[in-house]
Amino acid sequence: MDRKQLEQILEDVKAGQLDTHAAVEKLRHLPYEPLGFACLDHHRQIRCGFPEVIYCPGKTPEHTARIFETLAKKGSNIIATRAERSFYDQVQSATALSLRYEPAARMIILEQAPLQTTTGYIAIVTAGTADLPVAAEAEWTARMLGQQVKTICDVGVAGLHRLFEHVPTLQQATVVIVIAGMEGALASVVGGLVDCPVIAVPTSVGYGASFDGLAALLAMLNSCASGVTVVNIDNGFGAAYSASLINMKIEKARGT
Repeated sequence: MDRKQLEQILEDVKAGQLDTHAAVEKLRHLPYEPLGFACLDHHRQIRCGFPEVIYCPGKTPEHTARIFETLAKKGSNIIATRAERSFYDQVQSATALSLRYEPAARMIILEQAPLQTTTGYIAIVTAGTADLPVAAEAEWTARMLGQQVKTICDVGVAGLHRLFEHVPTLQQATVVIVIAGMEGALASVVGGLVDCPVIAVPTSVGYGASFDGLAALLAMLNSCASGVTVVNIDNGFGAAYSASLINMKIEKARGT
């Protein structure tokens, strides 16, 4: 349930179109609903602007399907992250909901409400093609949170000239997400070109001394470019969620 739905319930009660018993029934699962194995946070969209997201590792397909079904009753779009194809197949078999799978992002999606696209956009930039799975997670997260996204791929520092033609796109973005493995240098480069927040995502791409993304993480944390913020290794979801919050606040301030 989001703010608009809550306001509509109160308006309906005020207008006499909804009695108090029916209103209580609509609100009785706020702020959360216990399922025994999970406590679903129906109040999160009102508090935070976006509904709860399902993290799949550690959950059974049956539990995940039940969570989808319960959240779906509120009419929101729902995403589940870090799901393998076989896991998705089992979840879909356990529910009558019409789910879809985005393989590059490893994400299960239930889209049952129109997506409202923002005016300002989030630019997602990858250093290499090997970073695309993390970029896909970021892109689909942002899109499902109602954000306009422009993705630029494979423009890392090994061939920095590839970035030049995209500089205007980066400079017009509200937020830029930079995704890079190896030494993670691209975040500093982009941070020196734009006047908006840059969210850097280190990836676990690279040879031995990259230490599964630790080298990129430390390099990004030590960026000499101002305005670069860093999330955890391979955390495309976290970067996109933060970028969406920033963009949402800016749009609200502009009145768009």
